[in-house]
Amino acid sequence: MIYVKTGVWGPALLAWLTACAAALAQPAPQRLQAVPLSAGMHAIRAEVALTNEQRQMGLMYRRDLAQHEGMLFVFEAAAPQCFWMRNTPTPLTIAFLADDGTIVNLADMKPFDENSHCSAKPVRYVLEMNQGWFAKRGIQAGFKLGGAPFQGGAR
Repeated sequence: MIYVKTGVWGPALLAWLTACAAALAQPAPQRLQAVPLSAGMHAIRAEVALTNEQRQMGLMYRRDLAQHEGMLFVFEAAAPQCFWMRNTPTPLTIAFLADDGTIVNLADMKPFDENSHCSAKPVRYVLEMNQGWFAKRGIQAGFKLGGAPFQGGAR
């Protein structure tokens, strides 16, 4: 237990300690196995979320997504996929991908926004990157990403 003397610094210190305790109570961001992907000449290191638990956690609580890093969500079968940004402080762009790695559609997502962003058609793969990563490279819907998950429409 921490004793905080009341006075000018008491409430400020108590607020700071409360904020620190709340931050420590959040789950530690998970680090998953990664695969190399390519977008033309651009290399991507994508952590792979395979299980329901990994997909549900996604990039929640992450504040340190490197420039060419992202998260690839892999689903058992193609289906309409929708994502939101609950507990996610980093602005992201999401790419919904066909089995062969072709981008079906892209959406920019705001930190902590709980509005859904959905695939335009059923997909098995979804890739989240820092917001603007695709736009800065002129990558749009119809562009095909490369990498082991997309070779031969892997199932």
